[in-house]
Amino acid sequence: MIASTGRLPRRALSGMMAATCVVSLCATAHAGVAPPFAALLRQAANAPRLAVSEAEIRRAEGLSEQARARPNPTVSVQTENVAGSQPYRGFDRAETTWQYSQPIEIGGKRSARIAAGEAGVTAARVRDRDSRIGFAYDLARAYAAAEIADRRVALAEDEVEEGQNDLGAARALVDAGKEARLRALQAESSLNAASADLETANAARIAALARLSALAGVEEPYSGLSESLLDRPARAPTIGPVDPATSTAYLAALADRDAAERRLVVERKHAIPNVTASIGMRRLEFEKANAVVGGISIPLNIFDRNRGNIAASRAEVQAADARAAMAKNDARAESQAIKAELAAVDKRVAAADTAQATAEETYRLARIAYEAGKAPLIELLAARHGLGLARGTVLDARTARFEAQARLARLQGRTIFGDPIQ
Repeated sequence: MIASTGRLPRRALSGMMAATCVVSLCATAHAGVAPPFAALLRQAANAPRLAVSEAEIRRAEGLSEQARARPNPTVSVQTENVAGSQPYRGFDRAETTWQYSQPIEIGGKRSARIAAGEAGVTAARVRDRDSRIGFAYDLARAYAAAEIADRRVALAEDEVEEGQNDLGAARALVDAGKEARLRALQAESSLNAASADLETANAARIAALARLSALAGVEEPYSGLSESLLDRPARAPTIGPVDPATSTAYLAALADRDAAERRLVVERKHAIPNVTASIGMRRLEFEKANAVVGGISIPLNIFDRNRGNIAASRAEVQAADARAAMAKNDARAESQAIKAELAAVDKRVAAADTAQATAEETYRLARIAYEAGKAPLIELLAARHGLGLARGTVLDARTARFEAQARLARLQGRTIFGDPIQ
């Protein structure tokens, strides 16, 4: 998997090719190996994290629909002048009133509620897109983390293999009387350390695959990956300046601010009293006559003027304004940081590749010199340690490049390969 010379790249690349063939040809193996990232992103459309965001949209739509509802009328029946003392002992003088009452909202309350509901739906949809972009970013990082863990296992396996070879060479020289027994013990100790690192790397690989599976919403953890994200060049747009105003995090903050402002309007209009109009029919038993009754009632806003809710909504708008400003500043800073990182990361990768090639040649020459009895074991072990560090540096450099590309894609609302996310 690592684009370099030596045993590790050949073994890693052949493993990658084998995994890809198994994924494409065997349906049973596909269940255990994570599909290519683009396919995994499509399959994860129903992941729990995205389901939460979609549910928030449905919630906002429900609240928006409810905001359009008008106040319900009231129907009442009332009987007077019955079951009393004379002359009202019976029902001869009963007066029965059937009444229909309808609250009437004034001051534009309903239109304000509708506007607030629609703004809430808009904000939920913008947040959903930001969540999808964030999910794609996190899924790509989880996929890359699993690949990095896999590569560290390969590095550790190579260290163990080379340690075994060094131990074999040391024992051969000890048996030939050209090295002291201590040299074999030193080589064996180095091999044990490499074996322990391999166990740690294997555990980290299992954990990374489990986290990738959990994020994708898959119950059974993946057993491997079917493509490389670190070696595949991203099809992201030209770096250039990224307009912070196009950041979905900033757009979501703006939508939240607009929704908060609409809710503030609703709270202010809520302080306006409603008018209740009523009309009905009264039956006068004693006169055997009917009469129409009607009226209007208006509550007096003496004690409750909704001041607390208005103050709370005003503070919510102020907080939304601050969050929008923060999101814009963060997007601007992130854009500048990514531009600087991407300008340097390719040079870092190239320098790391060169250093690895030098370390591999150094180790090769040190091994030849040691086997020929021209160099001590300590030099061979130091060369092998330097080779391990160089390989780790290459992996770190490729990881840094991927991280910068992923952050740029996140800021631009795209996948790691440059595809827009809707």
